Amino acid sequence: MEFSLIFEAQLPHPTPDREKAVLRSCVEQAVFAEEMGFDRIWAVEHHGLRRYAHMTSPEIFLSWVAARTSRIRIGHGVVCMPFNYNHPVRVAERAAMLDVLSNGRLDLGAGRGGTIQEMTLFGVDVERTAAEVREALCIIGSAWRGEGFEWHGEMLDIVTPPVGEHRIMPEPVQLPHPPLYLACTSPQTIVTAANYGVGALIFGFGGLDEVRMKRKMYDEAVATRTGDELVSTEIRNSLSALCPTIVLNDDPERAKQIGAGGQRFFTQSSLHWYAGAPEPDEDTENDDNIEYMRSAGAKVTAQLEAAGIELPPGIDPTSAYNVDHAYGNAHRAIEYVEALEDAGADEILAIVQMGTVPYDVCMETIRQWGETVIPYFRKREG
Repeated sequence: MEFSLIFEAQLPHPTPDREKAVLRSCVEQAVFAEEMGFDRIWAVEHHGLRRYAHMTSPEIFLSWVAARTSRIRIGHGVVCMPFNYNHPVRVAERAAMLDVLSNGRLDLGAGRGGTIQEMTLFGVDVERTAAEVREALCIIGSAWRGEGFEWHGEMLDIVTPPVGEHRIMPEPVQLPHPPLYLACTSPQTIVTAANYGVGALIFGFGGLDEVRMKRKMYDEAVATRTGDELVSTEIRNSLSALCPTIVLNDDPERAKQIGAGGQRFFTQSSLHWYAGAPEPDEDTENDDNIEYMRSAGAKVTAQLEAAGIELPPGIDPTSAYNVDHAYGNAHRAIEYVEALEDAGADEILAIVQMGTVPYDVCMETIRQWGETVIPYFRKREG
């Protein structure tokens, strides 16, 4: 079992000064995570999604963290791989540079960057995104396998120049390339990750049933894949599952409310950018956020039933409102991680920095995981 922290750099009441503060606080949390025994940190890539994610240049954020740490792994979780966001060769170059400077600590995830806000900002063609993500992964999978590099794919041609040859520099420490992952927000993407031979990153709030279902789909796809869609000879069969968590041993009920409030902000921000909903509520400290999330989920269910809408199997529109996570004390966090492990998670993606969660609560949660939760599992495995 591996333990990670993931950062979106979410921000209520955004101002330039608050934005600077939250980015720097994420660095401090990531550095503290190494001290507390976490295995990895991940940083997302999003563009123009105010409040939801101010992590627009994760490679720079990760470089700062790498420079201030020595052991913890550094995860691009994930790079927006469609070519108008990031040309595949530039992704390979940046990844290799960070792998060298971190002494072989990089993990590299791929995603589509799928909001209309982001795609229109960069002129991305939504019809090409899935194919471009796959081709980018294939390019990265082959970039350092020979003396010279050229590529002739369905989406991109990189031809040998008249003089000399193309070389992708620098060469990473981890050869033939750093470990590859794919962001999986839908059941079909789980199958895609398995067929590509890359790790699956589950970023949803669906909880144990969702993880169990996606693990089953992933394993079945791994067992039946033909190899035709593999993006590299280096295969990684692993599933990383999101674990929303706030831990305050001296006040577990407050931890539950803070966690539900942060998740409320996260969910409303996500729905704003992905579905056109209003901007998130920002002043919810005195609300019963647990009850709000439960009633909001029930409302969505009732609306779908009234409209006679039947969604495909595995799609649960209320999963974002599920607050049955690692909110409370350290015992509750241990209990929930054990359940995630039983459901099939190989890596726990702890998310703490959710919108309205105060910095001191983030740091205390990381401390409790480092002093109690992670040692429990290390001792059990030892």
